[in-house]
Amino acid sequence: MRSVNLKTNVAYCKGCGICVDFCPKQVLKLDDLGKITIAQEEECVRCGQCELRCPDYAIFVNQ
Repeated sequence: MRSVNLKTNVAYCKGCGICVDFCPKQVLKLDDLGKITIAQEEECVRCGQCELRCPDYAIFVNQ
């Protein structure tokens, strides 16, 4: 299996949680400050829903 390589830009993240809600494998979560964090990158299936749905361009899936 290929390495996924998710990238986040917490400076852009407003903590809306849309990416968390759309992730089918629960790879992402919001941290204590309400910013996106990668919880389980190895579970990512590279669907790209997080990147597609993020209104702030705060997460990227490098495939």
